[in-house]
Amino acid sequence: EVHLVESGEGLVQPGGSLTLSCAASGFTFEAYTMSWVREAPGKGLEWVSAISGNGRSTYYAESMKGRIATSRDNARNTLYLRVNRLKPEDTAKYYCNAKRMVGPVENVRLLEVWGQGTQVTVSS
Repeated sequence: EVHLVESGEGLVQPGGSLTLSCAASGFTFEAYTMSWVREAPGKGLEWVSAISGNGRSTYYAESMKGRIATSRDNARNTLYLRVNRLKPEDTAKYYCNAKRMVGPVENVRLLEVWGQGTQVTVSS
C-alpha cells in the first residue's frame, strides 16, 4: 500500500519556526515530485511548495518566499518543510502530496498520493 504520513509540532508561537516531515512508503519515492499544500479555516487548498524528484529544483508560493524551504532525503524516503517567522495566517492543515506522470504521450496518466494532513496552529 502507498502511504504518506505527515508529522510535526502542532502548536507554535508567532515569530517562531517549525519543521514538518512527511514519511513515504510503498512507492518509488525518488520518481515523484513532492509538494506541500495547506488548507486554512474557511478557505480552500493553497499550494505551498514543490520539489523535483532528485531534489535539485524547488518552487515556492510567492506569498511565502523567503520564509520557507522544502527539502527531501531520498535515502530516507522523507520530505521536509521548514517555516520561519511564523504568522497567525500560517494556521492551517498541511498536506504532503506526491505526483508522477506515466504512460505514453498518447495516454498520459497522473499518479497522485495524498497524506492525511497535520494541523499547525500559530498562536500566542
